[in-house]
Amino acid sequence: MHKERQGVVLSNRMQKTVVVSVERTVRHPKYLKYLKRRTKVKAHDEKSECRVGDRVLIVETRPLSREKRWRVSRILERSVTGELAAPGATPSA
Repeated sequence: MHKERQGVVLSNRMQKTVVVSVERTVRHPKYLKYLKRRTKVKAHDEKSECRVGDRVLIVETRPLSREKRWRVSRILERSVTGELAAPGATPSA
């Protein structure tokens, strides 16, 4: 079974490649609070249909290039504002 992750598209400036921010929560070993950790991964977008800010489902795949190990499975939610600077950031007016 392949790994699946949800993330937000940060960049779509490359051909057939998007940069996706994947967020996960980890528990602090001492204080036992939950912390958010983000990882940026490059994912293959065959039809170049992802836009910045879209929430996507990515699936682990064979190595497609030096840094690409993920493929966009489907777009879960389209971005409302067009472009976001980063997940959680407020878009400039």
